[in-house]
Amino acid sequence: MFKFQTLKVWDKGIEFVNIMIDIADSLPQKYQYSFGDQLRRAALSITNNIAEASGRKGIKESSNFFNISKGSIYECISILVILSMRKLIDWNKFDRTKVYKLAEEISRMLSGLIR
Repeated sequence: MFKFQTLKVWDKGIEFVNIMIDIADSLPQKYQYSFGDQLRRAALSITNNIAEASGRKGIKESSNFFNISKGSIYECISILVILSMRKLIDWNKFDRTKVYKLAEEISRMLSGLIR
């Protein structure tokens, strides 16, 4: 088992990534390449940067990857806001409150790791 796989923030990130992929997959075909692809890539960046940070030796270097991961959460939320405004997300299918709470929890956990 790799070090990052023992981190609770990585587990939460995996949960968040799966929700983002489900949302991206539910978008109309017209938006799959633009919004869908960007949402998937931003979500994957969260867990991938946590993994990369855990493999770094220096605190400063690890913190940089945790910061990138945190930025990717914000990117996902920004995309979700736009999709929601354009009525492209069926919030009856996806639990908006859960998505936002999970994003906030991951963000707080990353802030703790950065400090």
